[in-house]
Amino acid sequence: MMMDALIEQVLAEVTACVNQVLIESLTQARALIADSDRIFVAGAGRSGLCMRALGMRLMHLGKTVFVVGDTITPSIATTDLLILGSGSGQTPSLLAIAKKAHGLGTEILLFTTDAASPLARLADQKVIIPAQSYLNGSSLLSGQPLGSLFEQSLFILCDTLILGLMPRLNVDAAQMLDRHANLE
Repeated sequence: MMMDALIEQVLAEVTACVNQVLIESLTQARALIADSDRIFVAGAGRSGLCMRALGMRLMHLGKTVFVVGDTITPSIATTDLLILGSGSGQTPSLLAIAKKAHGLGTEILLFTTDAASPLARLADQKVIIPAQSYLNGSSLLSGQPLGSLFEQSLFILCDTLILGLMPRLNVDAAQMLDRHANLE
């Protein structure tokens, strides 16, 4: 297949996927993030990279953000928010993290493909992305391998949340640039 056709295929799949996400779930996620003073993000593999990217942008918005597992991450508390990205909704390490946070009364926001997964049962808010993960099928067929469509859609939805948070938090791109890393 020609590269231009592959690009069109990927773009069409991502468009179809994100268009099926419930807007209300994104609106609720935006409100939860906006109202949280401290946010912890976690994911595994490529989903983890998306969560780290979300954490970075939230920091650029002025939020206090930590990546679970980093050496400088403090303990989580009841008043904090834990954001997880897991296509399957059953990643063992994330399940252990979610159980601990849930036991402490911490709110959990989950991005996943499976609304009935073990992580989804622990989450207070869910954004369901109708893409395949490497462990499950999907209502949305994809020619891409493993969880690629989920991860691509997750990244776009997280960036969309940032755009929605900017006016809500009264933060513009110049203020975000001021918080951008300068020791590079």
